[in-house]
Amino acid sequence: MYSKMVTLRFPPEVVNEPIIANLVKKFDLTFNILKATIYPRKEGLAVMELRGHKKNFQRGVRYLKSLGMKVESLGQDIKRDEEKCFHCGACTAVCPTGALYIKRPQMEVLFDSDKCSACEMCVVACPARAMEVRLDRSLLD
Repeated sequence: MYSKMVTLRFPPEVVNEPIIANLVKKFDLTFNILKATIYPRKEGLAVMELRGHKKNFQRGVRYLKSLGMKVESLGQDIKRDEEKCFHCGACTAVCPTGALYIKRPQMEVLFDSDKCSACEMCVVACPARAMEVRLDRSLLD
């Protein structure tokens, strides 16, 4: 089984199409949507994990690109600047995977990078700007 975190950018012309359903139906892929912002007649963005046999995965990516979508690999390299972090906990409220959590009773924010899906929600939520994203934005084959 092949699995990869990807960012999909939808052109306005295809945001109303059943693209994800087609990935499941036509290419036997499963998915986990971590973040999505898609509005009618505007560019859309989705961050997801796609899983399936490698050949089906590659065929699915070709399908997405044929629709004019931008498909990028998403590395899972998020770092926290310990000097900037003041352990307010704002990031823990938005972290969908539990990679950021509060250690009690110390009230210290801990980061488990193995659980991180690189959804970038912590970057936006952090008032100290202590979270840094390093993305592998190489194009998928």
